[in-house]
Amino acid sequence: MKVASFSIDGRASYGIVRDGAVFEVTTAWRERYPDLRSVLAAAELPALGANCQAGAVAPGELMFLPLVPNPDKILCVGVNYRPHVEEMGREVPSRPVVFVRFAGSMVGHEQPLIRPRASEQYDFEGELAVVIGRPARHVARSDAAEYIAGYTCLMDGSVRDWQRHTPQFTPGKNFQQSGALGPVLTTRDEVPDPAQLRLETRVNGVLMQEGCVGDLIFDVPCLIEYCSTFAELLPGDVIATGTPGGVGAARRPPVWLRDGDRVEVDIDGIGCLANPVRDE
Repeated sequence: MKVASFSIDGRASYGIVRDGAVFEVTTAWRERYPDLRSVLAAAELPALGANCQAGAVAPGELMFLPLVPNPDKILCVGVNYRPHVEEMGREVPSRPVVFVRFAGSMVGHEQPLIRPRASEQYDFEGELAVVIGRPARHVARSDAAEYIAGYTCLMDGSVRDWQRHTPQFTPGKNFQQSGALGPVLTTRDEVPDPAQLRLETRVNGVLMQEGCVGDLIFDVPCLIEYCSTFAELLPGDVIATGTPGGVGAARRPPVWLRDGDRVEVDIDGIGCLANPVRDE
């Protein structure tokens, strides 16, 4: 099953995506569960498809929201592919490098990414993101899959000079509308082995990044084990697993995103997250 969050005439909603068409949940269901996070918290995700309207939403009527518009937390993992470690001149980490993104820094599929006026160094990073489906604390890696609701795409837009102001990544990763999440949640049952997934990031149709999730230094079960040790993971929380090599900052000359560019994060079997870039 594939699930999306969106707004219709300014009203936030959600539903399923089937054969490219979007089906909104019924009014009664939405009144009971106002957003995807509440569905996950109630463990009602398997029943979602049976509680959608029969008719599809007209494409021009909806605007995609970040897949989980109101997560308790977005945890991001840096330098988690060896090619990216090497191109950024870093050492292979002995533990996951974790930083946070704020929900307000994210937009939905096809919504503009904003290149901040404070910097010329706005970069792209395509990533696989894991959405947590049930409360998780002190989870062993062997049990990690049971806590996953599904997977989605994330564009971890990075303002590189601000990221490098200090050893902490937070400022460069949280400019308003600098990242994107979506377009859909592909449920765990449709992804037997996330390690087999392949990821591509394209800018204006040109392939910039490609990698296999199986090449992660710290794989998905390891990340859930690690993150659930220092924090309780809640339904709707997002873990971004890291980006492959090929980012703009590592190219010579560097390739920075500009007004009018279009970024696509495409993960086979998961979806293709696409966003235009606009100047602040």
